[in-house]
Amino acid sequence: MLNAIIQGILLGGLVVLFACGLSLLFGVMGVINLAHGDIAVAAAYVAVAIVPVLHIPAIWIFAIVVPLFMVAGYIVQRLLIQPSLNSGPLTTLLVTFGLSVIIENLLLEIFSANSHSLAIGSLASSAFKLSSQISIAYLSLLILVVSIVVVAGVQLGLYRTRTGRIIRAVADDREAAELIGADYRHIFGIAAGLAFGTVALAGLSLAMYSQVDPSSGPDYLIFGFEAVVIGGLGSLWGTFAGGIVLGIATTIGLFLSANFGALAPHIVFLLVLALRPQGFFPKKVAV
Repeated sequence: MLNAIIQGILLGGLVVLFACGLSLLFGVMGVINLAHGDIAVAAAYVAVAIVPVLHIPAIWIFAIVVPLFMVAGYIVQRLLIQPSLNSGPLTTLLVTFGLSVIIENLLLEIFSANSHSLAIGSLASSAFKLSSQISIAYLSLLILVVSIVVVAGVQLGLYRTRTGRIIRAVADDREAAELIGADYRHIFGIAAGLAFGTVALAGLSLAMYSQVDPSSGPDYLIFGFEAVVIGGLGSLWGTFAGGIVLGIATTIGLFLSANFGALAPHIVFLLVLALRPQGFFPKKVAV
């Protein structure tokens, strides 16, 4: 059981990476991006296509794909999401759903339905032992550390930088922020760029950790969304806690039964939703 909890904490780091961008977008713009999981899968496939062409170690692909998706996030927000924001939340959901369908079918057309992964050599299988029964994989530990750094970095950026303070001001009161010269469309684009960058990071980490296929995006969206709701909508550290809870629920479920692992996190989500619908740490990211 102790080993299951430790492995769950490590797995939770991957869930956190998927959920961070969702939390940021909702906290700043009130947008639930239904294409979030597909964007992560697209980032993984872009990396799979680029690594053989550039002949670089797979671990360095982060420096190319993450900035690329940050730029893509800014463009998508300005061209697709921003116009839909003026029409209401339902239009935004439909737009992001359409984006999800397009991404999934493009990946199927280009890469077929075969699953792929990023080969990272011995890092994928290396581990160190805490005891005779407990071992920790270096890759899982690295993903957990990265998730902590990402959440802490975004949180510090929102509170300690000029751009972050403007993002919080726009999220809190768009009209008042415009009076002091803030272009909320540009600020929303920056927030979307950050969200796309974090989810691209999640997709690359997943491709190194396991395998991805073009139709798996909605599954990762569900886990990310559940982590955001459990932690409290708009709370980044709450999202981190929600991701860890889901990771632990998954591994404990696997410990109890091989078939229960996939069901356990969703049961935990429903219990939290029933007992504490506002989540563990309800807080708007802009406050």
